[in-house]
Amino acid sequence: MRFEWVWRSRRALRYNVTARRLLATQVATQQLSKTRNIGIIAHIDAGKTTTTERMLYYSGYTRRIGDVDEGSTVTDFLPAERARGITIQSAAITFDWPPKAPNQKDQDLPTSFDVVPRSSISHNVNLIDTPGHADFTFEVLRSLRVLDGAVCILDGVAGVEAQTEKVWTQAGTYQIPRIIFVNKLDRVGAAFSRTVKEIGVRLHVWPAVCQIPWFKGGDGDFFGVGDAVNLRGMLWQGASDGREINAFSVRDLEKTDASFAEEIKKARVALVELLSEHDDTMVELFFEHDEDHLAIPGFHIVQALRRVVNQTPQTVIPVFAGASFRNIGVQPLLDAVVDLLPNPLERPDSVVSIENRSSTLSELLACPSAPVAKSKSQKSPSSLAVAEAKNIQACALAFKVVNDTKRGILVYVRVYHGSIDRGTILYNTNLQVAERAPRLLKMYANDAVEVDSIQTGQIGVITGLKHARTGDTLIVYKGLSVKSQPSSGLNSLQLRPIHVPPPVFFTSIEPHSLSEQKNVLDALAILLREDPSLHLSVDEESGQTHLAGMGDLHLEIARDRLLNDFKAKARIGKIEIGYRETVTTTTSPQVYNLDRTIAGKPAKASIIASVAPADEIQPLVTEPVKEKEDGEKDDEDPYTTYFPPTTDTDSNPLTIHHPSLSRFLESHPSLPPTLPPLTILTSLRTGVLAALSRGPLASYPLSQTHITLTFDASSHLYPETTAAALSMAARRAVLQCIREANEQSANALMEPVMAVRVFVNEGSLGSVVQDLVSVRGGQVLSLDSSESPSTSTSSSSSFTPDSQQFLINPAKIYAPPDPFTSSDLTHSTTNTTREIVARVPLKEMVGYLNHLRALTGGRGTFVMSVDGFEKMGKQRQKDVLEAMREFG
Repeated sequence: MRFEWVWRSRRALRYNVTARRLLATQVATQQLSKTRNIGIIAHIDAGKTTTTERMLYYSGYTRRIGDVDEGSTVTDFLPAERARGITIQSAAITFDWPPKAPNQKDQDLPTSFDVVPRSSISHNVNLIDTPGHADFTFEVLRSLRVLDGAVCILDGVAGVEAQTEKVWTQAGTYQIPRIIFVNKLDRVGAAFSRTVKEIGVRLHVWPAVCQIPWFKGGDGDFFGVGDAVNLRGMLWQGASDGREINAFSVRDLEKTDASFAEEIKKARVALVELLSEHDDTMVELFFEHDEDHLAIPGFHIVQALRRVVNQTPQTVIPVFAGASFRNIGVQPLLDAVVDLLPNPLERPDSVVSIENRSSTLSELLACPSAPVAKSKSQKSPSSLAVAEAKNIQACALAFKVVNDTKRGILVYVRVYHGSIDRGTILYNTNLQVAERAPRLLKMYANDAVEVDSIQTGQIGVITGLKHARTGDTLIVYKGLSVKSQPSSGLNSLQLRPIHVPPPVFFTSIEPHSLSEQKNVLDALAILLREDPSLHLSVDEESGQTHLAGMGDLHLEIARDRLLNDFKAKARIGKIEIGYRETVTTTTSPQVYNLDRTIAGKPAKASIIASVAPADEIQPLVTEPVKEKEDGEKDDEDPYTTYFPPTTDTDSNPLTIHHPSLSRFLESHPSLPPTLPPLTILTSLRTGVLAALSRGPLASYPLSQTHITLTFDASSHLYPETTAAALSMAARRAVLQCIREANEQSANALMEPVMAVRVFVNEGSLGSVVQDLVSVRGGQVLSLDSSESPSTSTSSSSSFTPDSQQFLINPAKIYAPPDPFTSSDLTHSTTNTTREIVARVPLKEMVGYLNHLRALTGGRGTFVMSVDGFEKMGKQRQKDVLEAMREFG
């Protein structure tokens, strides 16, 4: 009886454990299905933060609506953000929509949404408000990396702006589903129709107009929207906070505003037609309802919109209307977020890589029975099969690091598998280190709530991590200790990294004293850990520490944080341009005899030297000299040694003639044992390089100067000759020649020239080219089109998520008529991007980004790299030298 009781007890225990695990899995799936990770993206001043404030207010998170101008918003909490009225760093916040009652229990999702919309059940929304300024584009990039959907906000007056196009392309790179909210329709000059057509022309997608603006009397104040999905008009009136919404059916509107009711019907017809071209189910529904566009139920329209939104690539974009500052249209936008944007389970599986082999995270965690042998010859990505992957209990990506004055280092993570519990050991596969997570937080902008775990699909914060950086992959491995690491190559497991754009603007930082240097460097290290788009470098010539960023405002914010937040004592100044000098005439060979005491010992040597301008200007980046060619030259003349330019920045060839002394002999009878031929040549070359480090004109290094030395062992070698004596003789001989050349004909200054690629739209091409050539003294090398869109608008076969470039005829886009403005889109259709390739002096490129944005309406971008050095004109050299004297 005892054994039977024990057997039954164990069987019941196993059944209960299995049931609990199954129940826990079902609960987790339900929670993920009711989760939305979304971001707000747009051009600066389009109303992102204002819209976010209304979302928080209507969801019940806040009791009053914050104002950007007053500095009372929840997500813009930094002093610099409130002072400037712009978003500088992305802020994460969580709320429920629709809002839940205080004691309301979680409601399970139904198996079908054919009757009940998703927005009728409360969902958890993790929202990230991103910056709109182009200088903070990296903040948008790292936020997009962990999002499942995005709301793109457009200014109804300005339309599709420059930064909108950039963030739209970035979101397309990550294949993030998007919806559009046309904001500020209450302002003078707002044009909903023009904005909708610009969506097709500039963003290269088909706008699905789900709402149209409702103006009082047809041409009065904006006070509502027409819902083409549910065939109704929504009117915001009564309470000033926008909570009261009155809905009117199309039949009711036909009695009071017949023209608006007719326009809602046109919008519904256009919406069904567009969806039918991209969704087969909508075609079937259209025929089931006797080809009546208005008879199709609204929930079927919502389902079709959800399907096209989650297509890859996304070619149809739902468009909604409103005015956040007037509290109009925000609640329907929140419904659209829940109804149309995907949950974490509906997103493509995360791509991972191990030792140049890639696969998806779910395939890796499938736990095959045997590991796959590593193959060094395997170059193409293949599916991973690692038996030990079953020991991975959690996998997350660190997408942001913040230094909080009260809480210390905060690492924002998105969990893609499992859950991260408090106190667990995290292994950083990028840095190959393990550290413990002491505390876990759920962030609400600047406020935080401590939690016990961060589940799959959620965004949370880990405090106390000393090493984690932006883009690092963190895993929880079964049985891992702080001093151990995962096996079978899992220590190199990588989620898709976050791309860091190259910097385009530079400034210099100098500590007030040497004692402050360590504090300044420590503060800069924290800044760079927070923001990887900042770059730090040291100029070996000037000794300056250079801080590079995405623009003037970006560096200004970094400077303010460095001086005010970290209390670093440093000077922030302009970058010092590294000029060069070059000789302009050829000197006759001069003999220099050295006879002096060095380190208490007599030293004596002789050398013949001459200098001359280089025959031709060589570019900065040159192909290495082939050994075969050098060998052939050396074979022809073993008594002449040619040294090509030694650095990328200085093209100073050196020729050494050494008659009766072959460079191929390891020793020579006439030479002392301490001076083999190779030692002599090396010493002479070292002396020449030292002489070229400072020129007589303005103490800049020499460039484009050809040096010729003649060393005759029979007459220039003495018993007192040493390697140091040869080096000193060569240096003084070359210096003597350089001074003589400068006295005969003054040396010329050379300035660094940048290879610049400027991307502008067709309309701004002329003004940008004129500025580069006439104002900045540049040389335009070529004008090319940087995009080659398909000429066929009926086929989307050429569409790729990377390019996102196919032409859409604006005449085929439905948009309601604008009551106040014309629908001329001539300026919108001429948006072909042109690429200008030019060579421009570096001095003229300082601060060029802001000027380019002013010339192109904010749409111009550029990249540059050092291309070489060129001689200045006489007047330009005179101006530079006078500026140096004034500075001195």
